[in-house]
Amino acid sequence: MEDEREPTTGGSGRRSPFAERVYALVRRIPPGRVTTYGRLARAAGSARSARLVGWLLHDAPPDIAAVAHRVVNRSGELTGGWAWGHPLVMRALLEEEGVTFVDDFRVNLERHLWEPDLAEEDAATDAE
Repeated sequence: MEDEREPTTGGSGRRSPFAERVYALVRRIPPGRVTTYGRLARAAGSARSARLVGWLLHDAPPDIAAVAHRVVNRSGELTGGWAWGHPLVMRALLEEEGVTFVDDFRVNLERHLWEPDLAEEDAATDAE
């Protein structure tokens, strides 16, 4: 049985099913919206794996890394900002998409929260 806590399996470079589900959900976050590590973990089938989602985003392929700035912590804080050198870079990327803030490094979740729905992702995958 594959260990869902690992982003890849062994040295093969293959991604776990959980990682694939997370990446599929991140690709769907629309510009101008954000979601949280915990919401992604829950929608991908492992509600207590928010920290793993963070690690997956840290080690993400280029197409995911390009939109990973749209994932924040449960309070809307830019905890992943250091991946871009400084949280100000993450803030600038979000502001370019029209995201507003309630303070320096906290997104207005009431206005910009996107709720992932794995059922929609499954339907989209089945249609391909």
